[in-house]
Amino acid sequence: MAGTGFTTCLWFDGQGEEAAHFYVSVFKDSGIGQVVRYPEGSMQPAGTVMTVEFTANGHRFLALNGGPEFTFTEATSFMIFCADQEEIDHYWSRLTEGGEPGPCGWLKDRFGVSWQVVPDRLQSMISDPDPEKVSRVTAAFMAMHKFDLAALEKAYAGE
Repeated sequence: MAGTGFTTCLWFDGQGEEAAHFYVSVFKDSGIGQVVRYPEGSMQPAGTVMTVEFTANGHRFLALNGGPEFTFTEATSFMIFCADQEEIDHYWSRLTEGGEPGPCGWLKDRFGVSWQVVPDRLQSMISDPDPEKVSRVTAAFMAMHKFDLAALEKAYAGE
C-alpha cells in the first residue's frame, strides 16, 4: 500500500481475514490485496494471517490480527452517507448481520466495528437556519434506529 494518503488499520483478534472478505462483499469499489502471514517465532502461530490489505468503497484498510489486547469502541465509527432509502437499507441490513442495531443510525457489525448509516441530506436538514425544522428532524431521528428518510423529510417539512 505505497503512495500518498492514509490507510485505516483495524486491530482484530484472529478475524481480520474474515472481516476483510465481509467488508469487500458489502461495499462497491472493493477488493482484497496482499495477505501477510506470521513467521516462525512470532507472537501468533506461524502461518496464521497477520495482515490483510483491502479496499472498501475506495478506502484503504489494513486488517491486523494483533490479538485480544485491544477492542473496538463507539469512540471511532465509520460514516456511510447514503443517497436514498435503498442504500440505507442495504448497508443497514448487511452490516447488522450478526451485529447489533443502535440508536440514530449507529450500529455495530459482527466484529464490533461501529458504523453510522446516514442519509446524505441529514446534514443540511440539521444545519437549516430554521430552528423549528432542526428541532423536528432531530426529534425524529433521535427516536430511530435505522434512518427512515421519508419520515425525516416529513419532519423537516412539518407534516
